[in-house]
Amino acid sequence: MADLEKALSAIDPDALAADVAAIVRVPSLTGDERPAAEAFAAAAQGLGLDAAVIEHDLSRLRAHPDHPGEEALRTELVGAEAVVPGTGRGRVCLNGHIDVVWPGDRRWARDPFSGAIEDGFVHGRGSADMKGGVIAALHAAAAVARAGGAAPEIVVQAVPSEEDGGLGTFAALERDGAFDAALIPEPTAFGIASAQAGALTFTGIVPGVPAHAAVRLEGISAIDRYVAIHTALADHERQINDRVEHLLMRELELPYPLSIGKVTGGHWSSQVPDLLSFEGRVGVRVDQTVEDARAELERVVHEACPEATIAWTGGQFAPGVTDIEGPFARHARDAVSEELGEPARVVGVSYGADMRLFCERGIPCVMFGPGGLELAHAVDERVRIDDLVTVARAIVRLLVRL
Repeated sequence: MADLEKALSAIDPDALAADVAAIVRVPSLTGDERPAAEAFAAAAQGLGLDAAVIEHDLSRLRAHPDHPGEEALRTELVGAEAVVPGTGRGRVCLNGHIDVVWPGDRRWARDPFSGAIEDGFVHGRGSADMKGGVIAALHAAAAVARAGGAAPEIVVQAVPSEEDGGLGTFAALERDGAFDAALIPEPTAFGIASAQAGALTFTGIVPGVPAHAAVRLEGISAIDRYVAIHTALADHERQINDRVEHLLMRELELPYPLSIGKVTGGHWSSQVPDLLSFEGRVGVRVDQTVEDARAELERVVHEACPEATIAWTGGQFAPGVTDIEGPFARHARDAVSEELGEPARVVGVSYGADMRLFCERGIPCVMFGPGGLELAHAVDERVRIDDLVTVARAIVRLLVRL
């Protein structure tokens, strides 16, 4: 067994913060992740690990029957991985995404990609979600390698395209899916997430009949038709969340959100609108198939407006569940509890994540990571350095247990 204390002492908070800051300074909006993959590989090599930048066959993946969907424009799919050779005790994957969302139009206190290290935080887009967690996992793997002794083979994956559907992890697992377990250090505030809701994006089209506004009764407003759909979708969200059976998901205020994020309709103030489009996202229960969730939403929309059509576009996240009483989940819970000095919380999450891609392959997978989810995708995103150190140390404890 690897020397736990030696491995823990190999975690250098300053070096960890510096590597997080360096990769945060590399903008990597979904669809343009190559520079961040190269930065990850450089950080891994700086820690003495074997690392490689990996370019996946995008056309082949798009033709795959299980392709998980995309939203961002891209001409390539590039990730990276670092490997710590094992000693015959299985293989474990530490997985995290390096793509980030747009900083938005609101003013930040610092440049969104500053990577500033100030007041105990690393600041910048992607610091919490989730470059900080990826680098913490990388430093944990390197610490176990330095400590020597028996350990599983450790593969640290830095993947693209999580934000728009998970194509990066899907590609990585198509390339190499022979893992005994997986950990994703998403920002869970040290909760052990073993249940993850699904999330499906869709686009609806509502037709109308145009007419001059002065004789609007001669037409049919697409906007009026949409109002009925919007009301029906609100009722559908309530119904989805009225029958939550999974204990962890039941603890959330809104386990399975249904939201409409974009509505476009009409061309002229004096014309009855003949077309409206709407785009949204619906949660998928952990005890439900993606196909059933789609059929339910389509039925609700068509009952409200038979003329409307629904297309399933963009990211398509299935739900995922790992048995919290299984060996790997228990090891993860014990490792975090030891590091925190108190029992770790076991949680469910209402957002889509790459966890389900491991679950679909029968690979036990949980998520735990730093705080900062409330800042993910928000202005002035940042991650506490002490949190990243805690994550790295907890991962070391987990790896040594395996």
